[in-house]
Amino acid sequence: MLSSGSPGVRATALGALARMGAATDDDVRAALSDPVAEVRRRACEEAVGHPAVDLRPLLADADPMVVEAAAWALGERASEPGAPTAAGDIDDVDADAPAVDDLVGVAGHHDDPLCREAAVAALGAIGDRRGLPAILAAMSDKPAVRRRAVIALTPFDGAEVDAALVRARTDRDWQVRQAAEDLGD
Repeated sequence: MLSSGSPGVRATALGALARMGAATDDDVRAALSDPVAEVRRRACEEAVGHPAVDLRPLLADADPMVVEAAAWALGERASEPGAPTAAGDIDDVDADAPAVDDLVGVAGHHDDPLCREAAVAALGAIGDRRGLPAILAAMSDKPAVRRRAVIALTPFDGAEVDAALVRARTDRDWQVRQAAEDLGD
């Protein structure tokens, strides 16, 4: 069914294989290059469990929903067991994490705010300090992106993070203010 003429069937088949634990890296790679965005998006979701599959090219996909899914998947990979999640673990993050630079580009320059928001969330989940400037810059974006940026600051510390959280506590959006207050508790 992975080679069906119907994109919906191809996407569903990949999901079924993944649920059975039978999807291979090659299955996911093939779906990532499918001509239909629906299949590429599903492949991004399934790629979380396939760390050998490179999602970076999908961060430049023509379809914003695919870009959003790729960013989400990269953030989810960082949340897998064994990945650093606390501020104390920041120094253990691989300094050569190749997706960070690509995510920084999406967070700062993508036309779609949902893509920027997903990239900011992924940068926070990854916790690599190279992503911190992009997260701090996102504190000036649309409200949903600003809220996500506040949360993405969780693994970081330092004067610039403290200052950003102080500013966020006076943001014009009440959810941004609430997120900053919650982090301050």
